[in-house]
Amino acid sequence: MKKNLILVINPGSTSTKIAVFKGEDCIYGDTLLHDSKEINRYETIYAQKEMRTSKILTWIKDKKLSLKDFCAIVGRGGLIRPLPGGTYKVTPSMIEDLKVGYQGQHASNLGGIIAYEIATDLNIHAFVVDPVSVDEMEDIARISGMPEIERKSLGHPLNIKAVTRYICDKLDKEFYNSSYVVVHLGGGISVVPVKCGKIIDVNNANEEGPFSPERVGGLPTGDVVRLAFSKKYTYKEFQKKIIGKGGLVGYIGTNDVRLIEKKIDEGDKKAELVLKAMAYQTGKEIGAMAAVLKGQVDAIILTGGISHSKRIVNWITNMVNFIAPIEVMPGEMEMLALAQGALRIINNKEKVKIYEEEVHLQNDQKF
Repeated sequence: MKKNLILVINPGSTSTKIAVFKGEDCIYGDTLLHDSKEINRYETIYAQKEMRTSKILTWIKDKKLSLKDFCAIVGRGGLIRPLPGGTYKVTPSMIEDLKVGYQGQHASNLGGIIAYEIATDLNIHAFVVDPVSVDEMEDIARISGMPEIERKSLGHPLNIKAVTRYICDKLDKEFYNSSYVVVHLGGGISVVPVKCGKIIDVNNANEEGPFSPERVGGLPTGDVVRLAFSKKYTYKEFQKKIIGKGGLVGYIGTNDVRLIEKKIDEGDKKAELVLKAMAYQTGKEIGAMAAVLKGQVDAIILTGGISHSKRIVNWITNMVNFIAPIEVMPGEMEMLALAQGALRIINNKEKVKIYEEEVHLQNDQKF
């Protein structure tokens, strides 16, 4: 068993998911937990690198695996510059953008950094696959209505593209010659039209579209401005109302859909109305994205943790099944998706992308 294993690293805010794949088979998988007190000792995300790397290497040793058996290391892609989807070789320029958090600070920024550090010592390649900052939006979709603000492409591209590939195989469709509306139902809700393998529009789940367990989604702008200038909240407090204390948390006090469904089963009418409103807004957004595809939709795909809820899936289905058949893939397949991205390169099914050749700087100049 030499040089045929892939190590997959997916850092989260208080944990690091880790897996070892042989082909598409996961032979080991685990979640390394990080105590909040431990995390809070570090002033920046990047400062956590050594701690998380050490735990990963210890885990590998405990599994009695040899680092020499790995042919590639794959990390979750973070908030780097806008770029097309695909599998990218991690390069020094990408590392610099991950360090500073070019589009924001998030634990996923460490995925490529840790992968690169381990891979460099082993003289093998490090990759990231379909980072959060994948941007394939058409120019017309970028116009917001206010010249000072451009709509951004930020969502869940890794899982969205992975489940789309899976459904393509199931329906015997070509990934690059079919169209879908894909809905990621998680802490944020992303609704995207996928046309010929590209995510051509997206509601930035932090700012637009349906409200979700913790986020407000799109709001009436006039009321937002009045509330923001009411002097009731600091900037940070208002930000927290939008992301963290919005959505289901704001109305019901919890982001746990299972608890809310229990309340509904016990007769809580407010809980039912609010949860149904979230499904209603999601259905509306699906309709909008179907219009982007001019109604040429091979399937509507529901994925993410909340798609485990039959109640929510049924509410959404009843609104939109006139558009296209509904395919449900509960949960997420990010670890497998990361491994598959590396395998497509290793097996010469795709050409690896180079960050410096794909990203755009200000004035559309390249690195």
